[in-house]
Amino acid sequence: MPTTEGLEITFNTVYFEYDKWRPTYPKELYNEIFNIKEINPLSNILEIGIGTGQATLPLLETGCSLTAIELGDQLAEYSKEKFKNYEQFKVKNIAFQNFECPSNSFDLIFSATAFHWIPEEIGYTKVFDLLKSGGIFARFANHPYKDKKCNEIHDAFQKIYAKYMPGSLAGDEYSEENAKNIANIACKYGFTDISYKLYHRTRTFTANDYTMLLGTYSDHIAIEETTRKKFFAEIRQAIDDNGGIITLYDTIDLQIARKP
Repeated sequence: MPTTEGLEITFNTVYFEYDKWRPTYPKELYNEIFNIKEINPLSNILEIGIGTGQATLPLLETGCSLTAIELGDQLAEYSKEKFKNYEQFKVKNIAFQNFECPSNSFDLIFSATAFHWIPEEIGYTKVFDLLKSGGIFARFANHPYKDKKCNEIHDAFQKIYAKYMPGSLAGDEYSEENAKNIANIACKYGFTDISYKLYHRTRTFTANDYTMLLGTYSDHIAIEETTRKKFFAEIRQAIDDNGGIITLYDTIDLQIARKP
């Protein structure tokens, strides 16, 4: 598999497209968080890796104070403007590793499709330190999978990716075992009451819209522009040759852990 090291900043160049094409998260996921930890206007929350705020609004709507960390300066500015009407919202344009705050400051820390960019020991140790006793860490992410009803598109994609991005095409569908393994990481860092849940949905795209989505993924952004145009043209052709529509099967995993 190709390395992703250093690609965490690539989203900064496509912030508008990222906001348009990346999905939000299911209502049921937030209900699960709120069932485990009451969030209200007195709550102090930290989001790690806000991006363009795909996961942020349901928390802001509780009236809480929310501080967001974002490495990309343009992403940070975009989210700051997007949620400017929420007086208790602020964005810090800084890496989480460099974020300074007193210990025991937050009731909830959450990260959506972003925590994998942070080295495990640094991330979990710092989250544990920043949480109040009884506070929770919610880690969640979206994992898209191939169109299960159109093997012809998948077969065509295999050939195209082998040509342009060898070894990068996703393998098995994200599973409960995957979610359980991520949840159990928190055990090593002193967390208790660890749990996980999975949610499922589908998203349907035209050929052009699908390549717009692909253009928001770090490894695709990193491809040289002329090559990327040829790559995306072949992707579009493969979809158009097989009905003009592609459906992604998403699995969203949520892991929750409590600081004693």
